[in-house]
Amino acid sequence: MPMLSGAPPCRITLAVLTSVAAGLLVSCAPADGTPRATGAASADGPVVLDNCGFEVRLERPPEHVVTIKSSTTEMVLALGLRDHLVGAAFLDGPIPAGYGVTAEDLPVLSDKVPGQEAVLSTGTDLVYAGWESNFSPDGAGERESLRALGVATYVSPAACKEPGYQPDPLTFEALFAEITEAGRVLGAADAAAELVDEQRAELSKLQRSSAGLTALWYSSGEDIPYVGAGIGAPQMIMDAVGLVNVAADVHDTWTPMGWEEVVEADPDVIVLVDAAWNTAESKMESLEANPATARLSAVQAKRYLKIPFPAAEAGVRNVAAATDLAAQLAALRPVS
Repeated sequence: MPMLSGAPPCRITLAVLTSVAAGLLVSCAPADGTPRATGAASADGPVVLDNCGFEVRLERPPEHVVTIKSSTTEMVLALGLRDHLVGAAFLDGPIPAGYGVTAEDLPVLSDKVPGQEAVLSTGTDLVYAGWESNFSPDGAGERESLRALGVATYVSPAACKEPGYQPDPLTFEALFAEITEAGRVLGAADAAAELVDEQRAELSKLQRSSAGLTALWYSSGEDIPYVGAGIGAPQMIMDAVGLVNVAADVHDTWTPMGWEEVVEADPDVIVLVDAAWNTAESKMESLEANPATARLSAVQAKRYLKIPFPAAEAGVRNVAAATDLAAQLAALRPVS
């Protein structure tokens, strides 16, 4: 959606005025990281929104949905729409037990990004992706070409990368706005509202540490670690639990960080992202075997926190992940 030169980024958002009427309001993008891509017509009309700079229009809620990445699959499950899921792909780990299904119960299309042919074979009317890059000629297809074929596309707003669309920084309020928007897109507004209320309540009970401990969010990489930076889900979660991110000054969601920088920062705590292809245990072994990192305060005291990979990306698991990390942090041996 083009913007006027010199004008602040604006969006069309849905204001539900009463149970009888709804209207469209124009508002400027807030500075708190709330997704810019929000908007809908009246309750009886189509959903129209600006999603990462791409106009999405749904005349009615989708009947058949394909999801790419765990974050979008779990959003569909959390909103109670399992029966609408005709294809899931690029799952980053096991499905949480609370949904009552496993990956084996889902119509999995591919371990990675599915091709357009596989996507279209499901008869889907919406492809819901966790990353913008999932839509490409050698991936699920370009968004414009899918639209021409009658298939709508939607990207998790937290994953938008362009200025004015990328949450900067990501906040829990932005995350709750994304859940609300996904509910409208998927025709599950009431379920989304209930989920947001539940997550707000859980977040309000989180016991935040006041110790001011520094932390490294170690996602992947051995020669050069890939770590959580200053504006994405890792920063949001660390802020919530009271950890000071040693890479907070990097204006990005994730960043490479040399081991020399890590050693110099000497974090009090290391958050280890647990992935099937790079487990938390393998990261511990690597840290303890490397003479340089073996001297780190966190390594010597084994002050490790663990988080599953799917919970490390923006999505419905972030509040539970923050609660769990806060409990792990409280159970660690105090820093002397």
